[in-house]
Amino acid sequence: MNVAVIGATGAVGSEIVRLLIERKFPFASLRLFASTGRRTVHSLPVEPFSTLDGIDLAFFAAGSAVSKEWIPKAKCLCIDSSSAFRATHPLIIPEINSHAIQGKLLTSPNCAATILLMPLFSLHRLFGVKRIVAATYQAASGAGARLLEELQEETRAHLEMRPYKHILPFPYAFNLYPHNSALHSNGYVEEELKMLHETRKILEDDSIQVSATCVRVPVLRAHSVAANVEFKKPFTLDEVYRALENVPGIKIFEDRSANRFATPVDATGKNEVFCGRFRIDPSQPNTLEFWSVGDQLLKGAALNAVQIAENTYHAQLGCVNLQGHHSRPSSNDRSSLILRQYGPPHDHSNLGSSEALQNSQNLTGRGI
Repeated sequence: MNVAVIGATGAVGSEIVRLLIERKFPFASLRLFASTGRRTVHSLPVEPFSTLDGIDLAFFAAGSAVSKEWIPKAKCLCIDSSSAFRATHPLIIPEINSHAIQGKLLTSPNCAATILLMPLFSLHRLFGVKRIVAATYQAASGAGARLLEELQEETRAHLEMRPYKHILPFPYAFNLYPHNSALHSNGYVEEELKMLHETRKILEDDSIQVSATCVRVPVLRAHSVAANVEFKKPFTLDEVYRALENVPGIKIFEDRSANRFATPVDATGKNEVFCGRFRIDPSQPNTLEFWSVGDQLLKGAALNAVQIAENTYHAQLGCVNLQGHHSRPSSNDRSSLILRQYGPPHDHSNLGSSEALQNSQNLTGRGI
């Protein structure tokens, strides 16, 4: 299988390359494309992007404009990390809706929606989601490598008490701001509407009501979501924990005795989505509050795209390749910390470097 990564020098593209290599995806050749930028990614040469001839599988991680130009004329299987075709083609989180994989164009969802839905799906199957009110706390990586570098450089300048000409209309270091994607006439920004439409599509239920407030925070690469979810059926907290047992791709991270729950630092470099702080909302029947945190560049983007490819490949072989193991607190002691040892995190220090600026998303806040 001849595989290509378009946008290989960007924050998401470089992670796709690393994952394809580390997870031993069965490619015969792996070609990396970018318009400009560094000459190699993970020791592989980067070529100017001009053709998909001879490619069997193409990962698109260069933004909506590139996807819209190239995917319609592609003859190979395409997996798109942009928002260009999410409304019109299969939108896949493999742990949730791998049954929807079909055709030659598959799309990967918005990162914040993915981090919300990973722990929510199993609960939806049991109790039926009626309404979601969510607030997101989104990292710099969601706007690409350029904003990653901006946050690092501006923070350094702030701590050194020297002038810094920031590229946003306001300071980013030690600050946060409502998501600056396109503002619609109803007062919601594009990112918040993605949470609505993509949740309905992935859960296959257009009756679900969603109201989201998306916020960019001074965090490098892990998104967090605070969710208030009303269900159609009653439930208990014990049923919630049991429902999430052995769900691939999520981990409950809780130490209630120490008031310790998942943070973006905990989730950075991890494949799983961490969740916790499950509690029943006393102000409304059948309503659950929870907290979810995940690495935006991994399960929020690159890992999900690679898992889509893995599922497509293994489905052709008649087997399954969903990785991940989920643990929950024992029924006798939910104060214990539920967290497995992952080993040392990957080195992501290059994600804010000037070399990684090409093919990243611009600062209009479109997200991915």
